[in-house]
Amino acid sequence: MVDAPGTRRRYASVMRDLREQQLFRRANQHDAQDQMRRLMDFVMAAMLLAITAPLMLFIALTIRAESTGPIFVKRTCIGLGGRRFEMLKFRTLVHDPEHTIPLWARKPTQVGQVLRYTRLDALPQLINVMRGAMSIIDPDGRSPSFLD
Repeated sequence: MVDAPGTRRRYASVMRDLREQQLFRRANQHDAQDQMRRLMDFVMAAMLLAITAPLMLFIALTIRAESTGPIFVKRTCIGLGGRRFEMLKFRTLVHDPEHTIPLWARKPTQVGQVLRYTRLDALPQLINVMRGAMSIIDPDGRSPSFLD
């Protein structure tokens, strides 16, 4: 049986691509640690979400009653491996749908001041932890502008 011309080169390039994608990597100690950390993050985030769900519902209703606009604010951040994700937080600033007020000039709402002081505005980040975009150990995602 004779190979077609160029078959060996195509085979080598395919295998090189597979190695670069690390499809056939062996499980090592770091992978086990990462999997254990991910499992612990998921379990802790699920428990914290179950405990704080009534508080989060109360905060959402209070934000909705105080002013119009969305309850959550999404911010693009950089996660593990340079992946971008949308980080959720409760809205603490006055909503400006036309973007007429610069971000630095927006005033916090009364509920927003309390949320920022108590840091409860970050509770929705537990959803990102459950998705796997963040970790409880290092919850702050970095803004893409810092990396560009």
